[in-house]
Amino acid sequence: MSGYLTSKEQEKVVLVGIITQTQKEQQVKEYLDELSFLTETANGIVVKTFVQKLEFSNPRYFVGPGKLDEIAEYIKVHEIDTLIFDDELTATQIRNIETKVECKLLDRTNLILDIFAQRARTAHAKVQVELAQYQYLLPRLTRMWTHLERQRGGIGLRGPGETEIETDRRIIRDKISKLKSQLKRIDKQIANQRNNRSGLVSVALVGYTNVGKSTIMNMLSKSDVFAENKLFATLDTTVRKVVIENLPFLLIDTVGFIRKLPHGIVESFKSTLDEVRTADILLHVVDISHSNFEEQIDVVNRTLQEIDSADKPLYMVFNKIDAFSYVNKDEDDLSPKLRENYSLDELKNSWMAKSNEVSIFISAKQKTNLAEFRDTIYQHVKKIHIKRYPYENFLY
Repeated sequence: MSGYLTSKEQEKVVLVGIITQTQKEQQVKEYLDELSFLTETANGIVVKTFVQKLEFSNPRYFVGPGKLDEIAEYIKVHEIDTLIFDDELTATQIRNIETKVECKLLDRTNLILDIFAQRARTAHAKVQVELAQYQYLLPRLTRMWTHLERQRGGIGLRGPGETEIETDRRIIRDKISKLKSQLKRIDKQIANQRNNRSGLVSVALVGYTNVGKSTIMNMLSKSDVFAENKLFATLDTTVRKVVIENLPFLLIDTVGFIRKLPHGIVESFKSTLDEVRTADILLHVVDISHSNFEEQIDVVNRTLQEIDSADKPLYMVFNKIDAFSYVNKDEDDLSPKLRENYSLDELKNSWMAKSNEVSIFISAKQKTNLAEFRDTIYQHVKKIHIKRYPYENFLY
């Protein structure tokens, strides 16, 4: 190990996942690909991935002891900075693994919390992230403090504990209590702001992280919401007034969801997700170019159920159709047609369109099929607006 890391240096990272009865090989590969993307988002570079097949995770080391010895040897030889596991580790597993490896140890939850700490911009988001961090730290207090004495800065160590090492659980609980009180005050202010929005119909963009929600927000509202090809590029909720055909409504961009989302994040961000709960219409944005977009849809639907928003009017927006390359096959070509070669008309007649009440296929980046998208939103917003303000319907 070479000295302490600065926040700008890329850390060399090793990832670990397991194939079990509940996590099949293909699933684990996709999970680890996503974990690699999360690592890059947190300014790390993945140099090696270890995968082991087990009936269930080892209660002592997560992986088998022999596999952990192999990982520890690789870390030592290649001077690895950080070891990240693709599941949440127990306090016992953390303690035992740290006796074997000579580098920083994180799990998926810790990594996601770190990215949230990077992305938080407003006071509201910062308090929510800090609360989730302390709730994560509390049962791991002993481990984290010795951990912080050994490392300074870098992935997983932003936020609480970086400026002040406190070993008293009571102090941490007091901090959690104060943060919850602070969050309640901010939530009350935001609720008042929400109530003062003059009764306009509200449309919330929901979806998996990195599916293009912020790009759609920019496209419809002609605003400049931060958007980039990284996970959780948007953490703070953004609200913009949009007008289509003289009909005004509110468009809301929300934090993206992700599989294995830490429970503490969902709990801490419930106030932010109130924007979803109070919205009149949900636009579920899907990255149709992703190889496993079906599971991403399921993750979002489960999260919507968890925050009591599954019964709202929801329309599917399949984004990034520009990633498809339509090929007109010869009649004699009997090979199966791949989804990547569908035309827009074929997508509209696919199971994706037929299995949902309303499905729209667009490319927000290339502005493909924008007119149909805008008209669909307009028609559904108008229905709600007319019901809410029946005396104004002569305008539309």
